[in-house]
Amino acid sequence: MADVYCSDCKKNTEVVFDHSAGDTVCSECGLVLEAHSIDETSEWRTFANESGDNDPVRVGGPANPLLTDGGLSTVISKPNGASGDFLSSSLGRWQNRGSNPDRSLIVAFKTIATMSDRLGLVATIKDRANEIYKKVEDQKSIKGRNQDAILAACLYIACRQEDKPRTVKEICSVANGATKKEIGRAKEYIVKLLEVEMGQSMEMGTIHAGDFLRRFCSHLGMNNQAVKAAQEAVQKSEELDIRRSPISVAAAVIYMITQLSDDKKLLRGSKIKPYLLSWEREASK
Repeated sequence: MADVYCSDCKKNTEVVFDHSAGDTVCSECGLVLEAHSIDETSEWRTFANESGDNDPVRVGGPANPLLTDGGLSTVISKPNGASGDFLSSSLGRWQNRGSNPDRSLIVAFKTIATMSDRLGLVATIKDRANEIYKKVEDQKSIKGRNQDAILAACLYIACRQEDKPRTVKEICSVANGATKKEIGRAKEYIVKLLEVEMGQSMEMGTIHAGDFLRRFCSHLGMNNQAVKAAQEAVQKSEELDIRRSPISVAAAVIYMITQLSDDKKLLRGSKIKPYLLSWEREASK
């Protein structure tokens, strides 16, 4: 209950909300102060056709401006079981026979979303990768090329442009079999293609050693004190003229911090050596 001014009582009185009728009633004189009001709070009722479905969601997905129909077209669901409704089954077959110009785009966007989820990337990077792929697909020049490598390269470029870079090896780990060499070639091809389309150089963002440091430290299980020391060392290194790959700088800083640290567990277990060698090979390519 809340206090609202009542015109009959000529004062603020407590009111009662009748949610079923949508009325606001004065508790002293019974005057209906507001009728048929709209309840804007959440409504957790289930609107599913099936009794076993407890999902309270009653709306579709968001509009996708990259698709022809905005991603809001009607899709006829399949009937349940072998004794399903004949009409919906027939309509579904006719719908599948129809040409959908966005079918390849939908599959590509789902693949990019899967790779993004496996890498723990934010939605802005996924959306940027979708935009890059849409521009490449509009050029009609990727036929015959490795589709997985093209999608992985779009995701790599999107990470660079959103200042959340990932190494080619990290992208390759979720690229459905595409090799680092194939992804590298696809990246170069996409950059050249879009530069010709835009008539200017493509902005890829600047990579810093600090972009990889925290993630590398997490993989090695370093404690907070060692991570903080590594971050300070990387910040100091940016003031110097070190003409090396950011990945090499990050690997060197981590190695020095672990050498100086009192906790020699990483070095004794030889856990850090494979990572450093892997990062160094990655930086040399």
